[in-house]
Amino acid sequence: MAGSAASHLLLEKPTSASNSAVSKTGTPKRPSFKDSFVALRVRNYRLFVISQIVSNTALWMQRIAQDWLVLRLTGSITAVGITVAMQFAPILFFGLFGGVIADRYPKRTLLIITQALSGVLAAALAVLTLLGAVQVWHVLAIAFGLGMVIVVDNPARQAFVSEMVGRNYLRNAISLNSSVFQLGGLVGPALSGAMIYAIGEGWSFAINALAAGFVVLMVWLMRTSELQPAPVVPRAKGQLREGLRYVRSKPEIAWTVLLVGFLGMFGLNMPVLLTAFSSIIFDVGPSGLGLFSSLLAMGALGGALLSTRINTIRLRSLVSYVIIFGLLQATAGYAPNRLIFSTLLVGIGFMTLIFITSANSLVQLRSSPSLRGRVMALYVLVLVGSQAIGGPLIGLVSEHLGSRVAMAASGLIPAVAAVVIGLILAHTGHFKVQVTMRRGYGWRLFHIVPRELHAPG
Repeated sequence: MAGSAASHLLLEKPTSASNSAVSKTGTPKRPSFKDSFVALRVRNYRLFVISQIVSNTALWMQRIAQDWLVLRLTGSITAVGITVAMQFAPILFFGLFGGVIADRYPKRTLLIITQALSGVLAAALAVLTLLGAVQVWHVLAIAFGLGMVIVVDNPARQAFVSEMVGRNYLRNAISLNSSVFQLGGLVGPALSGAMIYAIGEGWSFAINALAAGFVVLMVWLMRTSELQPAPVVPRAKGQLREGLRYVRSKPEIAWTVLLVGFLGMFGLNMPVLLTAFSSIIFDVGPSGLGLFSSLLAMGALGGALLSTRINTIRLRSLVSYVIIFGLLQATAGYAPNRLIFSTLLVGIGFMTLIFITSANSLVQLRSSPSLRGRVMALYVLVLVGSQAIGGPLIGLVSEHLGSRVAMAASGLIPAVAAVVIGLILAHTGHFKVQVTMRRGYGWRLFHIVPRELHAPG
């Protein structure tokens, strides 16, 4: 990524969610409140959203139950991190091939297949747990199997959104997807925590198996005549390298993916950290773990909903989001009590989703339709696969240096990385950091602005 490319990136027009109206000054107008859910006008997307509300709630239930089951069986936070790694490792090693598959085959068909397989894996874990026969290696093997399914499911799902709603509604649909995911994260952990306390972990897995079947049904009911499918790419040599070259040729995508990598590896390991804080620091048990996860999701839901009101996407905004996120998470590491910790979790969730939604939108809107599957596979590989490395690492830090140190480090490392990236972009793009104190909508502590250009002599 040469300096000239970065300079061009920061001086170009911001990515817009759609062909929206502009003000008299040329600035894109903020969407009206009635347009905050505009993508739901599309019938196929409504079916998709309904299925995702059910599916994501159940998925969050399984995640909480899985982490607590491993902790109960082993008594080790590191084992929880290894379980997370087993689920994400396939994406790290095979994620790019999943993008090639997503570009070669109809994405609707791929989603039906992957969701059916997810349901079978969840059902197997439910049976083993309910029969009292589950062992740690069972959980690890099923987590790895689910990761292999996600290798194909995630890029196909990401690219399928544009086929349902088209380019004009894509930004709004991505924001709504994040809202739905976090709505599940708000309800699912609380339900799972209560169910673990009352009847054990197994029923959370059973519910997730049924939810996967419901997704298959909703996708099957979509009207194929109303889809806008991307061209299916014929099998050919070098398609993987073609996708990588494309990303390198798009600095705005490449810098975004780099930011995502730092946040994913160090900052997005909250399942490991919250398990440690709920069992060791605050001693609140599985119900407390569910509450902490729900508070994180509450903030994330707010961030996702606000993102439906953001009309433009700028790389310099992404840098600011990561810095603020890192400072909040580092502060949470040394929160003196549960009230302050819980409040900070809401802010962490909010900033996480503002960043993730904006990064996802920028990458998708800047990608060619014929390469979108491969580009999103790289995005997902970096976002999720990096957690395969970060999960065990944060678990080890938590066990040997303490959970508070692990939480603080998980925030400070991405924040420092964002500062360095911001300085590089500021230097090459002729921008500077400006500190402001503003009231009203859109208030922020600092932002990056163009430097004044002086005439020579």
